[in-house]
Amino acid sequence: MFPKLITIGKFFIPTYGTLVALGFLLGLWITIRLARRAKLPIEPVTNLAIYCALAGLVGAKLFMILFDFKQYWADPGSLFSFSTLQAAGVYQGGFLLALVVAIVYMRQNRLPAFETCDVFAPGLAAGQAIGRLGCLAAGCCWGTECSRPWAVTFRNLEAHDLTNVPLGIPLHPAQLYEVLADALIFGALYWMIQRPHRSGAIIGWYLALYSSARFGIEFFRFHEQGLHFGLSLTQWISLGTLVAGVALLMARRGVRKA
Repeated sequence: MFPKLITIGKFFIPTYGTLVALGFLLGLWITIRLARRAKLPIEPVTNLAIYCALAGLVGAKLFMILFDFKQYWADPGSLFSFSTLQAAGVYQGGFLLALVVAIVYMRQNRLPAFETCDVFAPGLAAGQAIGRLGCLAAGCCWGTECSRPWAVTFRNLEAHDLTNVPLGIPLHPAQLYEVLADALIFGALYWMIQRPHRSGAIIGWYLALYSSARFGIEFFRFHEQGLHFGLSLTQWISLGTLVAGVALLMARRGVRKA
């Protein structure tokens, strides 16, 4: 689509990276806004957001390398290629590592875990929506072949060189499917968090809703790693996070609403 936002000679600013940065800033702004309403300390919440963002980037890349281990084992030099740096990685891997970092940080700084996670959830969904627009611009995370009127066809050679997206073939706009899903999830969570709710319910709903959406969208995405017992690796992870979200919602049912 449009992988390079600005090009000056050999230097360019990637559209994907720019949109991911904008998504992070939007998510951070929403989180701080909600943290103030929840009377949480702003500085520790802001620091937590930055640490989680860094952990998310590392976790996403690590899971991407694990998923494509054979490829990187055969060509170790590709670990340091620009295409690997540009690749979005595996979101669930980033989320899981960020969650571990968040748990450690919240314990060390005595932040209320459920309330803190709740204020992060809506901003997380909003940031994801913007980030997936970056995926569309870069050409990564492309869909399977599609004959529907809303199919997208990539023709940019630079996008192909960066992500190997097939050119000239109508594909499901899997990236836009997730943009829409994330936007709807953000709207639902933002509506819920402004009303009386049990602590932990917002992050529980995020896990349940996003995992369900991602599981379904994966059926329309191309999987370079293939399928495992009929599902992609991402779908198996989504099932795990879905169970975690439902379990959290059930466990918090007896908590008084605030």
